[in-house]
Amino acid sequence: MITGVEHPDLVGAAPPPRRAPMRLRRMDPSDNALPSIVAAAYERPIIKQWTLVGPVYIVGDPEGVKRVFLDNVANYPKTAMERRFFSTVFGDGLLSSDGDTWRAHRRAMAPAFAPSSVASYAAGVADDVVAFQTLWDQAPADAPIDVARDMTRLTLQIISRAMFSADGSALGGSMETSLSKAMAATQINLLDFAPGIAQARQKARKARMATVFADLDAVVAGMIADRHDAPDGADLLSRLVAARDAETGLGLTIREIRDQVVTIFVAGHETTAAAMAWIWYLLSQHPAEEAKLHAELDTVLSGAAPTADDLPQLPYTRMVCEEAMRLYPPAPGTSTRQAQAADEICGMKIPKGALVNVAPWVTHRHKAVWARPGRFEPERFAKGASSGRHRFAYLPFGAGPRVCIGAALAQSEMMIILATLAQRYRLRLAPGHRVAIQHQVTMRPKGGLPMTVTRR
Repeated sequence: MITGVEHPDLVGAAPPPRRAPMRLRRMDPSDNALPSIVAAAYERPIIKQWTLVGPVYIVGDPEGVKRVFLDNVANYPKTAMERRFFSTVFGDGLLSSDGDTWRAHRRAMAPAFAPSSVASYAAGVADDVVAFQTLWDQAPADAPIDVARDMTRLTLQIISRAMFSADGSALGGSMETSLSKAMAATQINLLDFAPGIAQARQKARKARMATVFADLDAVVAGMIADRHDAPDGADLLSRLVAARDAETGLGLTIREIRDQVVTIFVAGHETTAAAMAWIWYLLSQHPAEEAKLHAELDTVLSGAAPTADDLPQLPYTRMVCEEAMRLYPPAPGTSTRQAQAADEICGMKIPKGALVNVAPWVTHRHKAVWARPGRFEPERFAKGASSGRHRFAYLPFGAGPRVCIGAALAQSEMMIILATLAQRYRLRLAPGHRVAIQHQVTMRPKGGLPMTVTRR
């Protein structure tokens, strides 16, 4: 387990006994939020930790994060291996592209995720959540359901509608099957770092991904052609087809649109589903905070599904979502960067070629950054409490120029899901179930999240 911070499965408990700092330790396989991070990473601004792939500089201090992600961002591109890996899984989407290609695509796609666009998706999100309630209405009170699985199904439906409008239903189970196999293909082991073997594994993974997405690609290609013929739609796909780089006037090719669609689908539904699972878990363990949430929802919404205009009136709902993502960031370990030139971060010399890692899991639980870092305290995100906080202390969606383009959409979606369902249901962890963490690209409850659902 990760030592030096409160156990992630027992939020609010005392920290376990500490071992000698800076020693590389084997991790309990049932609790693998991140590779074995030493205790000092949660206490010092930056540490140099030896790993199986050599030394890695782990940055926890917000000023150090700012140095890597903003002030000297050009010096810290993603590693070549990571770019190859994400390119294999997602194609040339925003997660894998870099340089001028990334900048051009980001500019072209920005309007599709502007505040007005995000607000336009809210009604569809609410409709999908209301329709989902039928599933939980039929759940037996004494038989646990897998809430993590249900959140995946719900967010998949939501992103399908947002991306394809009514055509989203045409994808049916093929999207869920493709994405499930794609996520399985993201698992990396030591062979992926071995010279010679790594290249062969990468080639095999690329061929496997082509097979996984073959049927889906055919359907998406047809939808893209339809949007070209009728370019005035309001869904995300229509906006991508119509997108133009403000500087060059160039649009995206069919292949580029396909790659962005896959990236948005995987990142958009998987991270939101993971965040929602942890939100339900935390509320089940903290009845006082759950009661505050219920009081706000009952007062503001009175049983109605929230609209985009309602969201600013739900500050505690927002705080619950933000605090849950602090404790359980959907992507706990952002990309590893490689220094192109020698640098200095938080007083530590960084040699040329060094690997530098910024992990939200570490920064969000850093003892010098957060008071009582392992406790669930939504009020720490109240307007007054967070006004003086370093803006790089909290990065569930990354930070700097490469901050997640869909962050506002994800936050809106989470609030609508939580506000709609928490008005109607109370969830409790199945007796005797021990929650553990499984980390692939995102962080999920290992083996699902069995919970009982009762009507309020």
